[in-house]
Amino acid sequence: MPKESQMTDIENNRIDKLIVVGDRVLIKPKSDSGKTKSGLLLPPGYKEKEEIQSGFVVKTGPGYPIPLPADDIDEPWKKKDESVNYIPLQAKVGDLAIFLKKGAVEIKYHNEKYYIVPQHSILLLERDDLSIT
Repeated sequence: MPKESQMTDIENNRIDKLIVVGDRVLIKPKSDSGKTKSGLLLPPGYKEKEEIQSGFVVKTGPGYPIPLPADDIDEPWKKKDESVNYIPLQAKVGDLAIFLKKGAVEIKYHNEKYYIVPQHSILLLERDDLSIT
């Protein structure tokens, strides 16, 4: 039976195979115990009805694509550069994100629940490193 650290490595390798597209962020929801702070048990499905959700950023897309300047292609015989430039996203891997659930898409990947969330549906980010890039 594999050790816990090996299982984490296996899970990380699976996630590394995923490519997040554009301005989207892959978020793993925080696990809730199903109880309120006072200890009251909540019925199944209660959390799914909430409009706001939180979780940790697992992967981010490259950002918002920006067009190349028109003056770069001034001569028809010049080789066109197919590289695309992006405006990076604010969300970084490891951030705690609070987002609107109605803007998110829920997926299951290897029996784990994730959300694919566009940048504009993220309301707030909490980051341990306070330097904002």
